[in-house]
Amino acid sequence: MTNFLQNPAAQREAGIGLLRISLGLMFLAHGLVLKVFTFTLAGTAAFFVSLGLPAWTAYATAGAEIVGGALLLLGLFTRPVALLLIPILLGALVVHSGNGWVFSAPNGGWEYPAYLLVLSLAQALLGSGAFALRFNALPRTATA
Repeated sequence: MTNFLQNPAAQREAGIGLLRISLGLMFLAHGLVLKVFTFTLAGTAAFFVSLGLPAWTAYATAGAEIVGGALLLLGLFTRPVALLLIPILLGALVVHSGNGWVFSAPNGGWEYPAYLLVLSLAQALLGSGAFALRFNALPRTATA
């Protein structure tokens, strides 16, 4: 523990890893718990259709959140996964933009999707951090 407390690089990697794990859990929760188990995929599709979107986009969104969340949680392909999830967050931001600031407002506000968008961008910039499985084509350097 003393080495960790005296090692800023290890602390940085742990912080990046905690960001990745929490972001992965959030995407899994939204895709699996909310869209599949709470609202059901059919209910989620009906909501998407009410927004003027094709029903298939609900299934694609839930799938991307579940697969993307799992990959983030494991620390696999973190940068591209975080980037590929940003369009979903942009869509959520547009959907909730007219509802005001607070996400607990009726139909949800826009601050939570905006916050998650920024976190996903930060994760893409920072990489996987600690506690990650990695499949890298190139060896990791001391500065990466």
